[in-house]
Amino acid sequence: MKRALLATGAAAVLALAACSSGNDNEASSGGGSSAAPASKLMVIITPSPDNVFFKAEQDAASAQAKKLGYETLVLSHDDDPTKQSQEIDTAISRKAAAIVLDNAGADASVAAVQRAKDAGIPTFLVDREINKTGVAVAQIVSNNAQGAGLGGQEFAKLMDGKGEYAELTGKPTDTNAGVRSQGYHGVLDQYPNLKMVAQQSANWDQAEALSKTQTILQAHPNIKGIIAGNDTMALGAYAAVQAAKKNVLVVGFDGSPDVVSSIMKDGIKATVLQPASKISEMAVDQADAYIKAGNKASQPEKQSIDCVLVNKDNAPQVKDFAVGS
Repeated sequence: MKRALLATGAAAVLALAACSSGNDNEASSGGGSSAAPASKLMVIITPSPDNVFFKAEQDAASAQAKKLGYETLVLSHDDDPTKQSQEIDTAISRKAAAIVLDNAGADASVAAVQRAKDAGIPTFLVDREINKTGVAVAQIVSNNAQGAGLGGQEFAKLMDGKGEYAELTGKPTDTNAGVRSQGYHGVLDQYPNLKMVAQQSANWDQAEALSKTQTILQAHPNIKGIIAGNDTMALGAYAAVQAAKKNVLVVGFDGSPDVVSSIMKDGIKATVLQPASKISEMAVDQADAYIKAGNKASQPEKQSIDCVLVNKDNAPQVKDFAVGS
């Protein structure tokens, strides 16, 4: 009798252990990185939409995602890596199908994107790269080196290849800031009679660009031109030039509506258009293809899209960061 009871008890314990093992495996398979997304949510995160470039990214990505049948959650990190990290955690907790991200720093964003990957959520970067490959599924950016070359050539032409000039650069932590500056100088440094008398970061900011340009104009009264790393800084620089009643030409980079309008009024002389809407739509399309293909990328991770010079000749054809026919 004792032996029979012991045998029965042992069998029950083994049965419970087997059931417990099966449940653990189900929980594990449900929470691993290979798990399918539990929703049709696409999370779109960019810097502040107060900048029309980032607003265009948000609008284009959201519209394309909805067209493909996704719900969208649109967030802004305001170039704050901590806020960005919290927003990526939100995407993870919401079990997003994918993240489309214009990131808050080439180095500072790596850990958060890796965290999303570990949670089984693919990230598709637009506009700005991060300093690591194999973490995001795609990094789709404007060809900033090519675009800066176009801007540098136009600036040198407008300057007649001679005279003093200043450069306003973007955030030092942003890869694009360095690439654009190098692209400008790849052209401008070939002109021995072009002399850069000032180079300052205005951190992509219009008010800061205005203030720093005022200081530059006072320190260098013979300056002929200012080349800026983005259109927001170009607008600030041009406002300072107008206030000082100086004949100083300004060139920007982005293709923003305000600068295109200024070009048509013979204000700012030129800009370099980044196809912001196109790149955002590409990111959404590739995210959709990746999900439908069972987490298999349809394109290489690093993708570069050429920019277009905008001056008085083609400015009337530019709308929403695209050049029409």
